[in-house]
Amino acid sequence: MLLRTATLSLLALAMGSSAAWATDAQVAQRPDVTLALANNLLSATLAACHADGRTGVAAVVDRGGNLVAVQRDDNVGPHNTVAAQRKAFTALSTKTSTRLLSERARNNPDAENLNTLDELLLLGGGVPLTVGNQVIGAIGVAGAGGAEIDEGCALKAIAQILPTTH
Repeated sequence: MLLRTATLSLLALAMGSSAAWATDAQVAQRPDVTLALANNLLSATLAACHADGRTGVAAVVDRGGNLVAVQRDDNVGPHNTVAAQRKAFTALSTKTSTRLLSERARNNPDAENLNTLDELLLLGGGVPLTVGNQVIGAIGVAGAGGAEIDEGCALKAIAQILPTTH
């Protein structure tokens, strides 16, 4: 009787484990941006801007487009904070750097209507963050002196902090 009870207990435990396994298979397991990663990227981004004698604002969003963190230099116009966040959101949403997206919208009639979407900001300075082949978030930079400079600050930071991203 004791052996039968132990066998039934083990069988129930095994069945319970397989049910949990089936449930886990239905739950997505994805890399995402953490607060620590976001802060490291932002610090490196502003340091890259400072190395070129620039100031600015940088924002990081996670894979769902949610703001994770933002850092802003002193005396940067408040509109740049919103622009940095929207650039990050745009890069995440389109999985494309915003500078490239902006060029495509200007030069491709099929893409020119992208500028009519209020959520997107077609100004350079937004860069997707990728791990492997997955976009895990994005960084946006504004106020450093133009699209190419904004993007350059972000790319330098990404190469330093998340070198598998591109």
